[in-house]
Amino acid sequence: MEFCDLNCVHAAWPEGESLDGSGSCRTFQAIYCKKKKRHVHKNMPCPEKSKPKKIPPPPPLKRGGGGMD
Repeated sequence: MEFCDLNCVHAAWPEGESLDGSGSCRTFQAIYCKKKKRHVHKNMPCPEKSKPKKIPPPPPLKRGGGGMD
């Protein structure tokens, strides 16, 4: 099971000042979910969590056999 956090592509910082009592120190307990279009509790179980897609690394360069002999 996945849990709500800022690693989700749908998560954003809460917009309201002191929405969750944290002010500017960022020890927050609320996250804005763009998919649900509402605030949710941080670390709440979330079956809709989507992680960013990983970009595969480029293929390794071939060494030798370049025909430049």
